[in-house]
Amino acid sequence: MAFQKPESSQSIYEPEFVEKLFNEMSLTYERMNTITSFGFSNRWRRQCVFELAIQPGQVVVDLMTGMGETWDYICQRIGPDGMLIGVDFSAGMLQYADQKRQRKRFAQHTIHLYKQNVLAGTLPDQSADHVIVSFGLKTFNSDQINQLAQEINRILKPGGQFSCIEVSVPRPTLLRALYIFYLRRVIPVLGAVFLGNPETYRMLGIYCTEFKNTQQAQQLFQKAGLSCRTTRYFFGCASGIVGKKSI
Repeated sequence: MAFQKPESSQSIYEPEFVEKLFNEMSLTYERMNTITSFGFSNRWRRQCVFELAIQPGQVVVDLMTGMGETWDYICQRIGPDGMLIGVDFSAGMLQYADQKRQRKRFAQHTIHLYKQNVLAGTLPDQSADHVIVSFGLKTFNSDQINQLAQEINRILKPGGQFSCIEVSVPRPTLLRALYIFYLRRVIPVLGAVFLGNPETYRMLGIYCTEFKNTQQAQQLFQKAGLSCRTTRYFFGCASGIVGKKSI
């Protein structure tokens, strides 16, 4: 059965719906991201990781790790003595992440993968030096972002850092209008070409326009006790939250 958008807008944030969406997209997601962002998604992931002072031998948790798109940048920093922990609830995404883990360039690195909801609270307390979230915030509503912020605070070691990045709606009027048109009209057409179902990738445009940017999320992260600031990339087409846990 083809993927269908639910009738209730609120239900797009239910874990079961999001899991089904990303399972459906897993075959083409990495390629589509690169094509539709004109390569900027890879650049933004690198910038997200490089916001952190990752040192060799440290533990990095990659929440909503997807297909492991940030791993190259993380492994460059942690070296062979570090550890990368990837968490995602999409079996489709993790299937490709596991294949990537077995490639030669990751052979010397310790990479653990866990299939679970990132809000499940199963990772040990104060076990991570750094936490990364790339392009996953938009699939959460405010209550879920609040839970995520508390979870990041729980698993970070004292003084540990985190970095999140998300596609955002730029502020300049003309750019915003063009960007929203591209998200809502052009990307679904590309989704139909690559996946045969425009509704699947149309959902990403819906998530982005509902999310807007990381400003509100920053307030929720601060409420959870994390010190943080927002970042903007390419005139606000992406935005991030960077911060740390108190010592």
